[in-house]
Amino acid sequence: MVTEFIFLGLSNSQELQIFLFVFFFVFYVGIVCGNLLIVITVASDSHLHSPMYFLLANLSLTDLCLSSVTAPKMIADFFSKCKVISFKGCLAQIFLLHFFGGSQLVILIAMAFDRYIAIYNPLHYTTILCGNVCVGLVAAAWGTGFLHSVSQLAFAVNLPFCGPNEVDSFYCDLPRVIKLACTDTYRLDIMVIANSGVLTVCSFVFLIISYVIILVTIQQRPLHQSSKALSTLTAHITVVLLLFGPCIFIYTWPFAIKSLDKSLAVFYSVVTPLLNPIIYTLRNKDMKTAMKRLRKWNVNLGKSLRSPVTIRLI
Repeated sequence: MVTEFIFLGLSNSQELQIFLFVFFFVFYVGIVCGNLLIVITVASDSHLHSPMYFLLANLSLTDLCLSSVTAPKMIADFFSKCKVISFKGCLAQIFLLHFFGGSQLVILIAMAFDRYIAIYNPLHYTTILCGNVCVGLVAAAWGTGFLHSVSQLAFAVNLPFCGPNEVDSFYCDLPRVIKLACTDTYRLDIMVIANSGVLTVCSFVFLIISYVIILVTIQQRPLHQSSKALSTLTAHITVVLLLFGPCIFIYTWPFAIKSLDKSLAVFYSVVTPLLNPIIYTLRNKDMKTAMKRLRKWNVNLGKSLRSPVTIRLI
Protein backbone atom coordinates (compact mmCIF):
# COMPACT_ATOMS: atom_id res chain seq x y z
CA MET A 1 0.00 0.00 0.00
CA VAL A 2 1.18 3.50 -0.83
CA THR A 3 1.98 5.51 2.31
CA GLU A 4 3.34 8.64 0.61
CA PHE A 5 3.29 10.51 -2.68
CA ILE A 6 6.17 12.16 -4.53
CA PHE A 7 5.69 15.50 -6.28
CA LEU A 8 7.54 15.99 -9.55
CA GLY A 9 7.34 19.74 -9.00
CA LEU A 10 7.64 22.55 -11.50
CA SER A 11 11.18 21.97 -12.77
CA ASN A 12 14.24 19.73 -12.39
CA SER A 13 16.73 22.51 -13.12
CA GLN A 14 18.62 23.59 -9.98
CA GLU A 15 19.19 27.13 -11.29
CA LEU A 16 15.54 27.54 -12.20
CA GLN A 17 14.43 26.19 -8.83
CA ILE A 18 16.49 28.87 -7.03
CA PHE A 19 14.81 31.55 -9.13
CA LEU A 20 11.37 30.03 -8.50
CA PHE A 21 12.09 29.86 -4.76
CA VAL A 22 12.86 33.59 -4.59
CA PHE A 23 9.92 34.44 -6.87
CA PHE A 24 7.31 32.46 -4.97
CA PHE A 25 8.72 33.38 -1.55
CA VAL A 26 8.30 37.08 -2.36
CA PHE A 27 4.81 36.44 -3.71
CA TYR A 28 3.76 34.46 -0.65
CA VAL A 29 5.04 37.16 1.73
CA GLY A 30 2.99 39.64 -0.31
CA ILE A 31 -0.07 37.39 -0.05
CA VAL A 32 0.22 37.10 3.73
CA CYS A 33 0.89 40.80 4.31
CA GLY A 34 -1.68 42.07 1.80
CA ASN A 35 -4.58 39.90 2.87
CA LEU A 36 -3.86 40.24 6.59
CA LEU A 37 -3.71 44.01 6.12
CA ILE A 38 -7.21 43.99 4.62
CA VAL A 39 -8.60 41.79 7.40
CA ILE A 40 -6.99 43.91 10.16
CA THR A 41 -8.05 47.19 8.52
CA VAL A 42 -11.68 46.11 8.16
CA ALA A 43 -11.79 44.74 11.71
CA SER A 44 -10.18 47.79 13.34
CA ASP A 45 -11.78 50.66 11.40
CA SER A 46 -15.39 51.43 12.35
CA HIS A 47 -15.90 53.25 9.02
CA LEU A 48 -15.55 49.88 7.24
CA HIS A 49 -18.05 47.99 9.39
CA SER A 50 -20.45 47.45 6.51
CA PRO A 51 -21.64 44.33 4.62
CA MET A 52 -19.37 44.93 1.61
CA TYR A 53 -16.18 45.16 3.66
CA PHE A 54 -17.21 42.31 5.95
CA LEU A 55 -17.48 40.09 2.86
CA LEU A 56 -14.23 41.49 1.48
CA ALA A 57 -12.42 40.58 4.70
CA ASN A 58 -13.74 37.02 4.43
CA LEU A 59 -12.62 36.86 0.79
CA SER A 60 -9.12 37.94 1.84
CA LEU A 61 -9.16 35.30 4.57
CA THR A 62 -10.02 32.55 2.06
CA ASP A 63 -7.30 33.85 -0.29
CA LEU A 64 -4.74 33.63 2.50
CA CYS A 65 -5.85 30.16 3.60
CA LEU A 66 -6.12 28.81 0.05
CA SER A 67 -2.60 29.92 -0.82
CA SER A 68 -1.22 28.63 2.49
CA VAL A 69 -2.41 25.10 1.69
CA THR A 70 0.05 24.72 -1.22
CA ALA A 71 2.55 27.60 -1.32
CA PRO A 72 4.66 26.87 1.83
CA LYS A 73 5.09 23.22 0.85
CA MET A 74 5.96 24.19 -2.73
CA ILE A 75 8.53 26.77 -1.56
CA ALA A 76 10.16 24.32 0.88
CA ASP A 77 10.32 21.60 -1.79
CA PHE A 78 12.56 23.70 -4.06
CA PHE A 79 15.48 22.65 -1.81
CA SER A 80 14.37 19.01 -1.47
CA LYS A 81 15.69 16.32 -3.77
CA CYS A 82 12.67 14.15 -2.98
CA LYS A 83 9.45 16.12 -2.71
CA VAL A 84 7.42 13.81 -0.48
CA ILE A 85 4.01 14.17 1.17
CA SER A 86 2.32 11.53 3.32
CA PHE A 87 -0.91 9.89 2.23
CA LYS A 88 -2.86 11.60 5.02
CA GLY A 89 -1.15 14.90 4.23
CA CYS A 90 -2.22 14.55 0.61
CA LEU A 91 -5.84 13.92 1.62
CA ALA A 92 -5.66 16.95 3.93
CA GLN A 93 -4.44 19.11 1.03
CA ILE A 94 -7.31 17.92 -1.17
CA PHE A 95 -9.85 18.62 1.56
CA LEU A 96 -8.55 22.10 2.41
CA LEU A 97 -8.15 23.17 -1.22
CA HIS A 98 -11.76 22.36 -2.05
CA PHE A 99 -12.97 23.69 1.31
CA PHE A 100 -11.47 27.15 0.85
CA GLY A 101 -12.06 27.15 -2.91
CA GLY A 102 -15.75 26.29 -2.57
CA SER A 103 -16.18 28.86 0.20
CA GLN A 104 -14.56 31.51 -1.98
CA LEU A 105 -17.04 30.93 -4.81
CA VAL A 106 -20.03 31.48 -2.52
CA ILE A 107 -18.44 34.59 -0.95
CA LEU A 108 -18.05 36.08 -4.43
CA ILE A 109 -21.74 35.38 -5.10
CA ALA A 110 -22.60 37.04 -1.76
CA MET A 111 -20.54 40.07 -2.80
CA ALA A 112 -22.48 40.30 -6.06
CA PHE A 113 -25.74 40.12 -4.07
CA ASP A 114 -24.43 42.89 -1.81
CA ARG A 115 -23.75 45.18 -4.79
CA TYR A 116 -27.15 44.32 -6.29
CA ILE A 117 -28.96 45.44 -3.11
CA ALA A 118 -26.76 48.54 -2.73
CA ILE A 119 -27.64 49.73 -6.26
CA TYR A 120 -31.24 48.55 -6.64
CA ASN A 121 -32.48 49.29 -3.12
CA PRO A 122 -30.02 51.66 -1.43
CA LEU A 123 -32.55 53.03 1.07
CA HIS A 124 -33.11 49.60 2.60
CA TYR A 125 -29.53 48.36 2.13
CA THR A 126 -28.60 48.21 5.82
CA THR A 127 -32.01 46.77 6.71
CA ILE A 128 -31.82 43.92 4.19
CA LEU A 129 -28.14 43.17 4.77
CA CYS A 130 -28.15 43.44 8.54
CA GLY A 131 -25.55 41.78 10.73
CA ASN A 132 -27.39 38.47 11.03
CA VAL A 133 -27.85 38.22 7.25
CA CYS A 134 -24.16 38.90 6.62
CA VAL A 135 -23.12 36.28 9.17
CA GLY A 136 -25.60 33.87 7.58
CA LEU A 137 -24.14 34.47 4.11
CA VAL A 138 -20.61 33.82 5.34
CA ALA A 139 -21.73 30.73 7.29
CA ALA A 140 -23.45 29.45 4.14
CA ALA A 141 -20.22 30.02 2.21
CA TRP A 142 -18.08 28.06 4.67
CA GLY A 143 -20.76 25.37 4.91
CA THR A 144 -20.92 25.00 1.13
CA GLY A 145 -17.14 24.75 1.01
CA PHE A 146 -17.21 22.02 3.65
CA LEU A 147 -19.86 19.97 1.82
CA HIS A 148 -18.02 20.36 -1.47
CA SER A 149 -14.69 19.27 0.02
CA VAL A 150 -16.26 16.26 1.74
CA SER A 151 -17.89 15.17 -1.52
CA GLN A 152 -14.54 15.50 -3.34
CA LEU A 153 -12.57 13.70 -0.64
CA ALA A 154 -15.06 10.82 -0.68
CA PHE A 155 -13.88 9.98 -4.21
CA ALA A 156 -10.29 9.35 -3.10
CA VAL A 157 -10.29 8.24 0.52
CA ASN A 158 -11.21 4.58 -0.14
CA LEU A 159 -9.32 4.08 -3.41
CA PRO A 160 -6.62 1.36 -3.46
CA PHE A 161 -3.16 2.85 -4.06
CA CYS A 162 -0.67 0.06 -4.51
CA GLY A 163 1.67 1.05 -7.33
CA PRO A 164 2.93 4.34 -8.76
CA ASN A 165 3.02 7.25 -6.34
CA GLU A 166 4.45 10.12 -8.41
CA VAL A 167 2.15 13.14 -8.81
CA ASP A 168 3.11 15.34 -11.76
CA SER A 169 2.40 18.57 -9.91
CA PHE A 170 3.52 20.61 -6.89
CA TYR A 171 0.44 19.73 -4.80
CA CYS A 172 -2.13 16.94 -4.47
CA ASP A 173 -4.37 17.65 -7.42
CA LEU A 174 -7.36 15.30 -7.03
CA PRO A 175 -7.69 14.21 -10.70
CA ARG A 176 -3.96 13.39 -10.85
CA VAL A 177 -4.07 11.48 -7.54
CA ILE A 178 -7.09 9.44 -8.62
CA LYS A 179 -5.28 8.30 -11.76
CA LEU A 180 -2.64 6.62 -9.57
CA ALA A 181 -5.20 4.24 -8.05
CA CYS A 182 -4.97 0.52 -8.83
CA THR A 183 -8.42 0.37 -10.38
CA ASP A 184 -10.44 1.74 -13.25
CA THR A 185 -11.02 5.42 -12.48
CA TYR A 186 -12.76 6.57 -15.66
CA ARG A 187 -16.13 7.13 -13.96
CA LEU A 188 -14.50 8.72 -10.93
CA ASP A 189 -12.64 11.17 -13.19
CA ILE A 190 -15.92 12.22 -14.79
CA MET A 191 -17.63 12.60 -11.40
CA VAL A 192 -14.77 14.69 -9.96
CA ILE A 193 -14.66 16.98 -12.98
CA ALA A 194 -18.46 17.25 -13.01
CA ASN A 195 -18.58 18.07 -9.29
CA SER A 196 -16.02 20.88 -9.42
CA GLY A 197 -16.71 21.91 -13.02
CA VAL A 198 -20.46 22.33 -12.63
CA LEU A 199 -20.04 24.31 -9.38
CA THR A 200 -17.44 26.58 -10.97
CA VAL A 201 -19.21 27.16 -14.28
CA CYS A 202 -22.63 27.73 -12.72
CA SER A 203 -21.18 30.19 -10.20
CA PHE A 204 -19.33 32.02 -12.97
CA VAL A 205 -22.41 32.29 -15.22
CA PHE A 206 -24.54 33.49 -12.30
CA LEU A 207 -21.96 36.15 -11.39
CA ILE A 208 -21.56 37.39 -14.96
CA ILE A 209 -25.35 37.69 -15.43
CA SER A 210 -25.63 39.52 -12.09
CA TYR A 211 -22.90 42.00 -12.93
CA VAL A 212 -24.30 42.62 -16.43
CA ILE A 213 -27.68 43.49 -14.90
CA ILE A 214 -26.02 45.79 -12.36
CA LEU A 215 -23.89 47.49 -15.04
CA VAL A 216 -26.95 48.13 -17.23
CA THR A 217 -28.67 49.74 -14.25
CA ILE A 218 -25.65 51.91 -13.47
CA GLN A 219 -25.44 53.16 -17.06
CA GLN A 220 -28.96 54.55 -16.76
CA ARG A 221 -28.03 56.77 -13.82
CA PRO A 222 -26.27 60.18 -13.78
CA LEU A 223 -22.49 60.08 -14.06
CA HIS A 224 -21.82 61.53 -10.59
CA GLN A 225 -23.93 58.78 -8.99
CA SER A 226 -22.51 55.90 -10.99
CA SER A 227 -18.75 56.61 -10.92
CA LYS A 228 -18.08 55.15 -7.43
CA ALA A 229 -20.33 52.12 -8.01
CA LEU A 230 -18.67 51.49 -11.38
CA SER A 231 -15.21 51.62 -9.82
CA THR A 232 -16.22 49.08 -7.15
CA LEU A 233 -17.86 46.79 -9.71
CA THR A 234 -14.79 46.92 -11.95
CA ALA A 235 -12.68 45.58 -9.08
CA HIS A 236 -15.23 42.82 -8.39
CA ILE A 237 -15.45 41.75 -12.05
CA THR A 238 -11.65 41.73 -12.41
CA VAL A 239 -11.29 39.43 -9.40
CA VAL A 240 -14.04 37.13 -10.73
CA LEU A 241 -12.31 36.80 -14.12
CA LEU A 242 -8.90 36.18 -12.53
CA LEU A 243 -10.30 33.53 -10.20
CA PHE A 244 -12.66 31.67 -12.52
CA GLY A 245 -10.54 31.77 -15.70
CA PRO A 246 -7.96 29.17 -14.62
CA CYS A 247 -10.57 27.01 -12.80
CA ILE A 248 -12.91 26.79 -15.79
CA PHE A 249 -10.05 26.00 -18.15
CA ILE A 250 -8.69 23.23 -15.91
CA TYR A 251 -12.05 21.51 -15.36
CA THR A 252 -13.70 22.01 -18.79
CA TRP A 253 -10.85 21.78 -21.32
CA PRO A 254 -11.10 18.27 -22.81
CA PHE A 255 -7.38 17.84 -23.57
CA ALA A 256 -4.88 17.72 -20.71
CA ILE A 257 -1.79 19.91 -21.20
CA LYS A 258 0.48 19.26 -18.24
CA SER A 259 2.67 22.36 -18.53
CA LEU A 260 -0.35 24.62 -19.00
CA ASP A 261 -2.22 22.97 -16.12
CA LYS A 262 0.74 23.62 -13.83
CA SER A 263 0.96 27.25 -14.93
CA LEU A 264 -2.75 27.79 -14.30
CA ALA A 265 -2.51 26.06 -10.91
CA VAL A 266 0.36 28.39 -9.95
CA PHE A 267 -1.65 31.40 -11.13
CA TYR A 268 -4.70 30.29 -9.14
CA SER A 269 -2.87 29.45 -5.91
CA VAL A 270 -0.15 32.12 -5.80
CA VAL A 271 -0.77 34.97 -8.25
CA THR A 272 -4.52 35.56 -7.81
CA PRO A 273 -4.41 35.75 -3.97
CA LEU A 274 -1.77 38.49 -4.33
CA LEU A 275 -3.66 40.44 -7.00
CA ASN A 276 -6.94 40.50 -5.06
CA PRO A 277 -5.75 42.80 -2.22
CA ILE A 278 -3.92 45.00 -4.73
CA ILE A 279 -7.05 45.39 -6.87
CA TYR A 280 -9.35 46.11 -3.94
CA THR A 281 -7.01 48.59 -2.24
CA LEU A 282 -5.84 50.52 -5.29
CA ARG A 283 -9.36 51.03 -6.64
CA ASN A 284 -11.10 51.72 -3.34
CA LYS A 285 -10.82 55.16 -1.73
CA ASP A 286 -12.39 54.02 1.54
CA MET A 287 -9.82 51.24 1.95
CA LYS A 288 -6.91 53.57 1.19
CA THR A 289 -8.23 56.15 3.65
CA ALA A 290 -8.72 53.50 6.34
CA MET A 291 -5.18 52.18 5.81
CA LYS A 292 -3.82 55.73 6.22
CA ARG A 293 -5.73 56.04 9.50
CA LEU A 294 -4.37 52.67 10.64
CA ARG A 295 -0.83 53.71 9.73
CA LYS A 296 -1.22 57.04 11.56
CA TRP A 297 -2.54 55.21 14.64
CA ASN A 298 0.45 52.84 14.60
CA VAL A 299 2.87 55.75 14.26
CA ASN A 300 1.27 57.60 17.17
CA LEU A 301 1.27 54.41 19.24
CA GLY A 302 4.95 53.89 18.52
CA LYS A 303 5.79 57.44 19.52
CA SER A 304 3.87 57.13 22.77
CA LEU A 305 5.66 53.87 23.63
CA ARG A 306 9.09 55.39 22.91
CA SER A 307 8.48 58.63 24.81
CA PRO A 308 9.99 58.70 28.35
CA VAL A 309 7.62 58.45 31.25
CA THR A 310 7.92 61.34 33.70
CA ILE A 311 7.29 60.50 37.33
CA ARG A 312 6.61 63.40 39.66
CA LEU A 313 7.50 62.93 43.27
CA ILE A 314 5.45 64.97 45.66
